Amino acid sequence: MPTGIIVDVLSVALGGAIGFLIKDKLSDHLKTNLNVIFGICSMAMAITSINLMQYMPAVIFAIVIGTAIGLIIHLGELVNKVAIMMQKMITRLIPSLNNTSPEFTNQLVTIIVLFCASGTGIYGSLVLGMSNDSSILLSKAILDFFTAMIFACNLGLVVSCIAIPQFIIMFILFLLAGFILPYCTDYMINDFKACGGILMLATGFRICKIKDFPIADMLVAMIIVMPISYFWATYIATLF
Repeated sequence: MPTGIIVDVLSVALGGAIGFLIKDKLSDHLKTNLNVIFGICSMAMAITSINLMQYMPAVIFAIVIGTAIGLIIHLGELVNKVAIMMQKMITRLIPSLNNTSPEFTNQLVTIIVLFCASGTGIYGSLVLGMSNDSSILLSKAILDFFTAMIFACNLGLVVSCIAIPQFIIMFILFLLAGFILPYCTDYMINDFKACGGILMLATGFRICKIKDFPIADMLVAMIIVMPISYFWATYIATLF
């Protein structure tokens, strides 16, 4: 039972609904400062994952090469295009939620990417499938609840609808992790978690508006970090 995924998805749906109901009662000052707190919490979650790192050169190599590949193939642009398609599907299914203003569309695409294609969500879903550890997703659920609530103040109930594609994506990743696990060693999983922690750290900086890291382009690192960790442990680490 993917408890972490269910809780995270419900937090988005519930947070969006509550935000829509209380949108006139939250000040801009509160919304702005809460976003900074979300970023700091993401960084704190990242530190606990990075501490698990076993082969630092392998993880750093995966981050650098993975991000370079993501930038070369324009993965970030592709993720944004998919988000725009999802936005059109949601408003087509529920015409009353349609809003064609550029500001509305940009905010909606941002929140779709944040909930459905964030490094934390992808990482948390895979960790849950590999080690039955829901801690990352449960922590993320707390942040997502308040994030959905704040975005819903401007976007309305469409934020709650994002929970549907979010569940589909995270559940698929959860199932894929089960197929990957038999081929993984403990150090490969720990380096994978550390790589995900670096993406969470970058996400925290982005939420705090300190540095706009290309999070979507960095996702390739999550795919290549375990093979690189295995290669490093088997062929390189033995030389020293």
